Amino acid sequence: MTDPTLRVRDLDETELLARIVPLLPSGEGIDVGPGDDAAVVRAADGRFVVTTDVLVERRHFRREWSTGYDVGHRAAVQNLADVAAMGARPTSMVVSLVMPDDLPVQWVTDFARGLADAAPPAVVVGGDLSGGDVVMVSVTVHGDLEGRAPVLRSGARPGDVLAHAGTLGASAAGLDLLTSGAASPDDGAPGVSNARSPFVAAFLRPDSPVAAGPAAARAGATAMLDVSDGLLRDAGRLALASGTDLDLSEGALMLDVTALVPAAVEVAMATDDPDGAGRARTWVLSGGEDHGLLATFPAEVADRGLPDGFRVIGDVRTPGAAGPRVLLDGEEPEAATGWDHFRP
Repeated sequence: MTDPTLRVRDLDETELLARIVPLLPSGEGIDVGPGDDAAVVRAADGRFVVTTDVLVERRHFRREWSTGYDVGHRAAVQNLADVAAMGARPTSMVVSLVMPDDLPVQWVTDFARGLADAAPPAVVVGGDLSGGDVVMVSVTVHGDLEGRAPVLRSGARPGDVLAHAGTLGASAAGLDLLTSGAASPDDGAPGVSNARSPFVAAFLRPDSPVAAGPAAARAGATAMLDVSDGLLRDAGRLALASGTDLDLSEGALMLDVTALVPAAVEVAMATDDPDGAGRARTWVLSGGEDHGLLATFPAEVADRGLPDGFRVIGDVRTPGAAGPRVLLDGEEPEAATGWDHFRP
């Protein structure tokens, strides 16, 4: 256990790295890992899938809610999901961390542990440390297509089924529980079990069905993306890229809505809002940061059986005169709010 009084300013960069690097796992396909000017990673396929994302304190997380472990876990998952959504297997990860000098060293080592626990099958091969006014995290993940074509957003075709793997609305429920005061970060701590804990945990440490991405590609998925900004918003992106309509089934989403009703009731009680069920439905349709996978498959693939974790939630249709759009049981749904980085 690190001395809780020890701060980043008490160590130089070499000493801090000496505490971080041993916490990060090694893996196959890495010729040169941390310690040199750059890593050397094998690309057996001859191509790399590459994605990057940034987390900024007070914009994407609050330190009074999220531990270093939580932030490390989230930083890894949101990038792993993007690689998986291309149908690739994550292989390596580069991480940069900006931090104020009064940040506890324990927070930094917990951050490394969160990365390490969420990262497999990717390996952290390097990165950078810098000082700054707030904590900022930048993660770049590489992925291996293993000889397959990438699964793009633009491949959906009329007659395909629309399927989802992962959870919908749980992270948004956790955020509302925290902001309303109906829950505390302790409710989401590992090992805590109550009506609020799964939702708060889903916000603090979201999970993604990463293995389902390559499985979907092998099964013949025609289009796919990571649902990070809300189902309606991200489905709209897939519809626009593919030039199709996506028709979601309200009935197929009712299980997700029902699962969130207990959290919605707690938020409603804390905010004197009587519309608990309506809030749960909004979380499912517009809540972000669950990092599930939305994919389209030819009907014959669905007939044979979708890859593990996927379930049909709608279908792909020829666009009408209004152009590519998302429908809900054939009708225009309410405006797709979701997450916008510049209009939170």
